[in-house]
Amino acid sequence: MSKLALHELNALLAVAAHRSFRAAAADLGVSPSSLSHAVAGVESRLGVRLFNRTTRSVSTTQAGESFLARIRPALREIADAVETVNRFRDTPAGLLRLNTSEGGAERVLPVVLDFLAGHPDMRVDLVSEGRLIDIVAAGFDAGLRLAEAVPQDMVAVPLGSEEEFAVVGAPGYFEGRARPRAPADLLGHECIRARLPSGVVQRWEFERFGEEIRLDPAGRLTLGSHALALRAARAGAGLAYVSRRAAEEDLAAGRLVRVLAEWTPPFAGLCLYYPRQRLPSAGLRAFIDHVRAARRR
Repeated sequence: MSKLALHELNALLAVAAHRSFRAAAADLGVSPSSLSHAVAGVESRLGVRLFNRTTRSVSTTQAGESFLARIRPALREIADAVETVNRFRDTPAGLLRLNTSEGGAERVLPVVLDFLAGHPDMRVDLVSEGRLIDIVAAGFDAGLRLAEAVPQDMVAVPLGSEEEFAVVGAPGYFEGRARPRAPADLLGHECIRARLPSGVVQRWEFERFGEEIRLDPAGRLTLGSHALALRAARAGAGLAYVSRRAAEEDLAAGRLVRVLAEWTPPFAGLCLYYPRQRLPSAGLRAFIDHVRAARRR
């Protein structure tokens, strides 16, 4: 059997992490067809099928999972060795892979652009997806999520700004209706429900004077995102529970009215997080310092 090249092994890990040839190819910067041929070539030389392929999904076989479990630590050691050499450079260089949500990507993008402007030898791959993943297993250097979603075994660095939810409705919606003064009053209102990327319908959470209330309000309309819920509220379809930041322009322009503000206090916002047990790369250390400096500013 001919030797397997390092780029071929990294290709196998990318396919396993993304469970998709198309997504893995985009990550690696190659075409899906060339990646598929490369993986098929490795399987042919090994004489074992590593992946089960269907038209809709890709999954590892038992042999594939066993093989990948053995090569992951070795490839990490190689990456760490390269990073050790990189630390002797005057300026950090290389690729920084970050995983976050779509909302998190929008929030952190200005920080990333400012970081790249000051570090010309660095590259950043900012991947946004709804589900919370294991950033170590998926090959990411760090993640960006709300503080409450950061795994406990990670080091978290706050980006500095708090977040806040808001219950909003159009002025026309309140014509002939009493505005809710307590969460229980929502039972008499049309509530627009939003489905999270995980597929779960979001509960509405409230807090005041130490009292916490979580509701799954009844509503005739359930939508697939907060953006759609906000749009429906703007159209007068009912009340929506959304990020205050997302509703800010509509509130300022009078297109939406906020209620129950005293029941939706600010909470800890977006955090950069990375593995506690692993020494950060030079690029990640530089980005952490940049985030902290941006927070102070």
